[in-house]
Amino acid sequence: MGKIYIIGLGPGSIDSLTLGAVERINSGDKNSLRTEKHPTVEYFKEKGIPYKSYDYLYESEEHFNQVYEKIVDELIEESKNGDINYYVPGNPFVAEKTVELLMEKGLDLEIISGMSFIEPVVELVRRDPINGLKLVDGAEFSSLIVDINTDLLITQVYNERILSEVKITLSEIYGDEHEVYLIHSAGVKDDEEIHQIPVYKLDRDSKTTALTSIYVPKVDKISKKVFDFSDLLGIMKLLRSENGCPWDIEQDHKSIRQSLIEEAYEVVDAIDNGDIEGLIEELGDVLLQVVFHSQIAEEEGDFNIYDVMSSLGNKLIYRHPHVFSKKDVENSDEVVYNWNMLKYSKRNITKFTDKLNDIPKLPALMTSYKIQERAAEIGFDWEDIKGPLNKIKEEYEEVVEAMEEFEPGHEKIEDEIGDLLFAIVNLSRFLNINPEIALNRTINKFISRFEFMEKALEGSGKKLEDMTLEEMDKLWDESKLHKIR
Repeated sequence: MGKIYIIGLGPGSIDSLTLGAVERINSGDKNSLRTEKHPTVEYFKEKGIPYKSYDYLYESEEHFNQVYEKIVDELIEESKNGDINYYVPGNPFVAEKTVELLMEKGLDLEIISGMSFIEPVVELVRRDPINGLKLVDGAEFSSLIVDINTDLLITQVYNERILSEVKITLSEIYGDEHEVYLIHSAGVKDDEEIHQIPVYKLDRDSKTTALTSIYVPKVDKISKKVFDFSDLLGIMKLLRSENGCPWDIEQDHKSIRQSLIEEAYEVVDAIDNGDIEGLIEELGDVLLQVVFHSQIAEEEGDFNIYDVMSSLGNKLIYRHPHVFSKKDVENSDEVVYNWNMLKYSKRNITKFTDKLNDIPKLPALMTSYKIQERAAEIGFDWEDIKGPLNKIKEEYEEVVEAMEEFEPGHEKIEDEIGDLLFAIVNLSRFLNINPEIALNRTINKFISRFEFMEKALEGSGKKLEDMTLEEMDKLWDESKLHKIR
């Protein structure tokens, strides 16, 4: 088995070839190039040095990873007959998947370094990487990779399709007008180009090649309009500092606990109203509560936001074995069942009563709904919808009986009212209706109808307080005709 020499060809100019690279080119060993679409290949041609290129694999395989694996397999096969040279653009340790795969194989390798494309790029854009630079692969680019507080250098922008996909992702995060640099052939004398353009113009370029890169400057802190999670943590840390807000500084877990409940209900309200802008704002308010509690806990030495995220990440993986461990499930009902079983196992819950007590202290309608769901899991449920319907009638009659026997406010009437509400919740469950949401819809409808009634009185000199019940009923019926909801 021979040695595989991995040689970096530099960013593109023949002048950038290192002495080590030139020595290997002229060594007489068999030469293989990942791609001959690189300006320094002219040196091979000028000197009449034979070589083999793997460009043909890019056409024969569907995905780049398959191409890289095939290249590695062929290199290993060729090295069985003696030492070989394998050439890659730039520096072998920068954005070279084949080199990474070769190093995992435990082969006899020697790296001949070369200048990467990073140096000529930063010279072109005149930005010091010490202030933050993240190198990313354009072929695998996604919003999860983006860091708006660090410069991004997007490489492997092979064609117009990748360029267009990168543009869409950048536009969704930075906005259409964010200025970026589109760079062609960095470090290739007489060929390099740099264009400072807004994001929306990225895919209007038709010169995209294997030597095309995109440089995305980080979001300016002074005129900042886009924020990420780390920004929120920094803002909250400042608000809680001695130079921050007196009100924020005074808060603790208990003082703001009610806010989380309120914000959650406002999220539900925005969803029910189809208010997308409101949903964005209210979800932000819920996130604020998570950040707020985590900052308080960090100051007290209890935990930090990374503990919260790690706990959540581990929980999601643990409770989704059908995704992360490839355990087969037939439908969503089985997913929910497995989720609950894994949760009970983690909490050492074995008795059914423990499962009921494990339900958090939610509003009564939500709690009763969840308790009935748990009971149904072990078969304690009606066979069909006739059961809950008849139960409502039965409980209603018991309320009437209690009213005839006891004074208003008596605990017996309270018990029977509770039973009636519980039965109504059961009917809601059979109809796949969340009773909490249903009641909130009715509350909103009730308020909207009163708003209609008051508007109908405008200019008449009358107020609702001055009207008889009969007059108000008439307006109420009118609001129903207008389908006020």
